[in-house]
Amino acid sequence: MLPVLPVLPVLPLLAQAPATAVAPALGPAPRLTMPAVQRAALPNGLQIQLVEMHEVPLVQATLTIGGGSRLDGSRPGLATFVANMLDEGAGTRDAFAIAAELEYLGASLSTGASWDATVIRLGAPKRTFAQAADLMADVLLRPTFSSVDVKRQRDLRLAAILQQRDQPGAVAQLVFSKMVFPEGHPYHNPSGGDSASTATLDSAMVRDFWQRAADPRRATLVITGDITLPEARALALAKFSKWTTPARPLVAPAPSAVTAPPKPTTRIVLVDKPEAAQSVLMIGAPGVERRSPDYPAISLMNTILGGSFSSRLNDILREQKGYTYGAFSGYQWQPIPGPFVASAQVRTNVTDSSLAIFFSEFKRIREGPVDSIELARGRAYIVLGALTEFETTGDVAGQLASLNTFGLPLSTITSDLAAINRLTAADVHRAARQYLDPSRLTVVIVGDIGKIRPGVEALNLGPVEVRDFNGNEVTK
Repeated sequence: MLPVLPVLPVLPLLAQAPATAVAPALGPAPRLTMPAVQRAALPNGLQIQLVEMHEVPLVQATLTIGGGSRLDGSRPGLATFVANMLDEGAGTRDAFAIAAELEYLGASLSTGASWDATVIRLGAPKRTFAQAADLMADVLLRPTFSSVDVKRQRDLRLAAILQQRDQPGAVAQLVFSKMVFPEGHPYHNPSGGDSASTATLDSAMVRDFWQRAADPRRATLVITGDITLPEARALALAKFSKWTTPARPLVAPAPSAVTAPPKPTTRIVLVDKPEAAQSVLMIGAPGVERRSPDYPAISLMNTILGGSFSSRLNDILREQKGYTYGAFSGYQWQPIPGPFVASAQVRTNVTDSSLAIFFSEFKRIREGPVDSIELARGRAYIVLGALTEFETTGDVAGQLASLNTFGLPLSTITSDLAAINRLTAADVHRAARQYLDPSRLTVVIVGDIGKIRPGVEALNLGPVEVRDFNGNEVTK
């Protein structure tokens, strides 16, 4: 039998004053020390960069081949399609055999392409890394590109492109790129291609592209982890020494050869999504080169504006107004300058109000005060974020590969952070005035035009035009 507990008297609840929340003071950020980068090269031109990290018995290899989607030419989407096909079959293995062997070795392998490079990543325990590197070599040098696999992946991509028409965010991105970057610019077309370019893909085209794009003279193998330089070079010689220069190599246009896109006066582009509960807003313009000496000031300015959760845009649109789950802004850093983009998905009935807030904040960051708390918070966000980007072998490999894209050394990170810590409110204002012009922005809104157009037009931000989901002008 359970014991009988005494009945305790019910005490009245006493009203208490709510406690005042006090944000903790920001202390100095830990110092970031860059690891040493060792270098070597193979006779075929392949560059090797190594960072030793012996804390855990893991090795990460990231192979980047310059070019990427900038090699597409008149066939948008080809580079990303070929990169995704690399691990669908290679050597004597099909995709299932590759996956099974990777699992047996405790390894991971992925392939893909960006605007600027094709990337093959391999991670494995040190004891199985040499065996896993055989798979990496097969994927690089002996992909099968069978007609059956190409047809299956082509059909899947066509279906995905068709589905994107029902995804307002994907439509906004496509139309935004077409409006900001003119025809002929590398960023005008989506890196995933369109229905017309995808429908023509076949095994012969895919194979020819890879034979001409896979050039060891444009390749860098970044290796991080529990391995030494002699071990890494011996492994690279064993796996990649037979990689030869293509007879007819593809050549991507140099960044300096690409004409800078124009920055027309602010205009509004509406894309109709009838009965949509939300509107997708994308606002921006051609951006800035990563090697700009103003990179630190631009980064801090954007962090305060919309580059962090506590930024002005997110604080007002999400925390104060409740118009959206999140609002952000950012510069897409690429060798050929990508765009500046500010974006949010907002309720349909506050589309015009949200757009007005965006432009109000653009003006305020250019002209209004930036207080010491915002400066300290922005600096800490960037510096502490940089610390988290060097925690694992994959993180270090990714940072090295990214800087290689711009031809920058690893020491760039610490010099940029030091510069950011020296910036003042005047520097933030100067960066905003120079690189963020509210009178020369393109605004793309995907939403219910019948409900949002009157309010948007009443803001008088610029002329309003209507486009379809492919960016083509709608005359009626």
